[in-house]
Amino acid sequence: MTEIIRIENLSKKFGDVTVLENVNLDIERGKIYGIMGRNGSGKTVLFKLITGYLKPTKGRVIVCGKEIGKDTDFADNIGIIIENPGFLKGYTGFKNLAYLASIRNVIGKKEIRESMEKAGLDPDSHKKVGKYSLGMKQRLGIAQAIMENPEILILDEPMNSLDKQGVEEVRGILMGLRDLGKTIILASHNKEDIEILCDEVYEMDQGRLEKQDC
Repeated sequence: MTEIIRIENLSKKFGDVTVLENVNLDIERGKIYGIMGRNGSGKTVLFKLITGYLKPTKGRVIVCGKEIGKDTDFADNIGIIIENPGFLKGYTGFKNLAYLASIRNVIGKKEIRESMEKAGLDPDSHKKVGKYSLGMKQRLGIAQAIMENPEILILDEPMNSLDKQGVEEVRGILMGLRDLGKTIILASHNKEDIEILCDEVYEMDQGRLEKQDC
């Protein structure tokens, strides 16, 4: 087994409210994992714990051999869409991504252009993000997630606000990334997305994670 993420006895409480309870999961490299569940079931909290944006009440998360919160504060080599991507409304899509890329400074204009084109956006467009449709913003979020060529993608409802063609294009992108050996954890309300894309499927219900038959 080529494990890339290990989640051990993970629990999270906010005050007296238990949001995650004793979650265990081994994520193998080069697969797509689907997480299903109603709003409030704990999916987004799980994703934030994996990335390091939240700290667990109990248990641990190990990403690429490093324990989050102990060996490193935030997981490296992860592309993320969690909740609504936040962008600067007065800048173009390209300028937004260029600004974000400058934080780590590991890619240049070529990689930004390629990621936008893969997501179905024109990198030369002068349209400001404040004029983007919801679907275009979602595409820009996908471009941001993939632009630094991460080993792991964590995507919370990446098909939100996309039309039928957009959904098909994003599915193609994700399957292509899996074929390149990338690891993807995907939350979706759409059972068709889960059935088409995912190698393993889990359901989150009241903070507990259970494997489902594919």
